[in-house]
Amino acid sequence: MAVPLVVLGLALILGPLVTTAALGGLVVGALVWGRAHPGSFDRFAAPALRATWRRWTVYRGHRWAQLMSDTGLTREHRHTGAHLVPRVLRVRSSSASIDTVYVHMVRGQDVAYWQERASVLWEALIAHRVAITRHRPGVVAVVIEWELPFTRTIPAPDIPEQTDDVDLGAVEIGDNEHGEPFTAPITGGHRLVAGASGAGKGSILWSTLRGIGPCIRDGIVRVWMLDLKGGVETEQGAPLFHRYATTMAQALELLTEFRDSMRDRQDDMREQNIRAATPSTGTPVELLVIDEMAMLTAYGDRTSVRDALRLLAEVMTQGRASLFAVHGYLQEPSKDVLDVRELFTQRICLGVTAASHVDMVLGDGARERGALADEIPGDARHAGIGFVIDRGSRLPVRFRAAYVSDDDITELVTRCAPPVAEVIDLPHDNTDEADDGDERGAA
Repeated sequence: MAVPLVVLGLALILGPLVTTAALGGLVVGALVWGRAHPGSFDRFAAPALRATWRRWTVYRGHRWAQLMSDTGLTREHRHTGAHLVPRVLRVRSSSASIDTVYVHMVRGQDVAYWQERASVLWEALIAHRVAITRHRPGVVAVVIEWELPFTRTIPAPDIPEQTDDVDLGAVEIGDNEHGEPFTAPITGGHRLVAGASGAGKGSILWSTLRGIGPCIRDGIVRVWMLDLKGGVETEQGAPLFHRYATTMAQALELLTEFRDSMRDRQDDMREQNIRAATPSTGTPVELLVIDEMAMLTAYGDRTSVRDALRLLAEVMTQGRASLFAVHGYLQEPSKDVLDVRELFTQRICLGVTAASHVDMVLGDGARERGALADEIPGDARHAGIGFVIDRGSRLPVRFRAAYVSDDDITELVTRCAPPVAEVIDLPHDNTDEADDGDERGAA
């Protein structure tokens, strides 16, 4: 009732002509804002405007009542015979393709009752998918995914020509649902990527390395790769890596060396009174990439796992200012598998196998706000699709990582592998040996 009452009040006070002109000016201003600065418009204005529009056009009045009736979600009051319809409390529209509708159920219903009718509801809405969760007593959150925005595979990002073309705070990985480049930093924190087998974790790993290729070549970033799957998926990029480990024993040695390097740099920074290091050949970004992290943190020998977790915790709590970063990739993100999960500041959730995994990775309530990562099909056509939480709005943003083929990895290695240090044979000084021989002969 608020919108028509406000418009009517303005018309009575200012007159219909002035009111129409003011409303027209607001519409034009919104259109110009959306064209000129789509990023800020999508963050501040678009969610509220979309929610208001859809509340008026989809989730109200006779249309909503008919939808509830057709899907069997209404009830008849057994004493009065009144037709009871679930009531819409609030609509949130985090993106152009996802709405979250908070609905007050009628008495006698529970969340399981609604979840049984989820498939009927999305067919009636002609939506791509519907997910239903409990918001609070008597209220369910109905997440409606209207369409899947990614209908094609995104090609691998171009390798920048020079280090000056690389922004370590925003490395391009793919596209987001707004059609803009999806970027993520490799400095300033640690990254956790969770996804089921075949969800596209490799796309994020190799897209990141392609985005920082010149920095690897010039020594501004050094990659420490830990792959306890025997190196099957990472061996092709071995020339790019400063250190490489494929067994638990090698992994512990690598982690120890990584931790010790961090301590040495901290000592240097303390002596020079530097609070935060700047990426350079003298103080490169030390990037530790752990593929299938569960093999290191849960499924190995208990003593080795304990040592690995201790080393990781030390690095992840102290390495930010000294440019030591950890990127972990795993399938199952529970606390039992990854005890240091809360130390990751960047979270990326690809397709997972359980609804609970979404909130484990992205934070409480992420799935309810539209991050339906467990509903992403597990086939190759949907690989690389996932969700992140926008830092400004705290709303889920869907993205698709670029597909990096073997040829793309070969190109990266050819163009960006750091030069191998030459081993120089120093001239052998025989003076001492000759003297020793003379002494022995004299003796």
